[in-house]
Amino acid sequence: MLTLFHAPRSRSTRFLWLLEELGAPYEVRKVDIRRTGGPLAGTGARDPANPHPHGQVPALLDDGALVTESAAIALYLTDKFPDAKLGFTVGEPQRGPYLSWLAYYAGVLEPVITAHFKGSADPADKAAYEAMEERLRTTLEGSPWLLGERFTAADILFVSLLQFARQALPAHAVYDDWLARANARPALARALAKDDA
Repeated sequence: MLTLFHAPRSRSTRFLWLLEELGAPYEVRKVDIRRTGGPLAGTGARDPANPHPHGQVPALLDDGALVTESAAIALYLTDKFPDAKLGFTVGEPQRGPYLSWLAYYAGVLEPVITAHFKGSADPADKAAYEAMEERLRTTLEGSPWLLGERFTAADILFVSLLQFARQALPAHAVYDDWLARANARPALARALAKDDA
């Protein structure tokens, strides 16, 4: 049984969504976390029931194996449930681009967006933001999802940022349309109902 350690209205919500998309059997263990941003900033505390090494979410436990960090969990789950077609398996031509988008989320998008929200005046941070935004926008101008016609876990990671903070990217129809397509998915509605439960 998969166990998702989850804090409502946090980064782990996207994994409720992914698990619903996968049709995977799972259980949720709600844990408290220290909130550092948004309307809940300054609330919560580290929960001793949370196995994440930093007391954060998401954390996924699968038969004793602990998986943390969003890109790793996304890859782990899409590899575990390949029939759902939310990732690409070894040998598929899109496997490399899929892995690249997962790594890009963790290694580029998150640090760049963090610097952007902190109001960094460093020219290198500004250039990194502009390059990231151009790559994302031009990709979505050419296809409905990051990997063409196929919705994947990579879309869930990136879209979850826009669900939380639409202002992270400039006003542009391509982002609004992407967000609307993703928000219309029935699995997201099921996940949000569980998030709010």
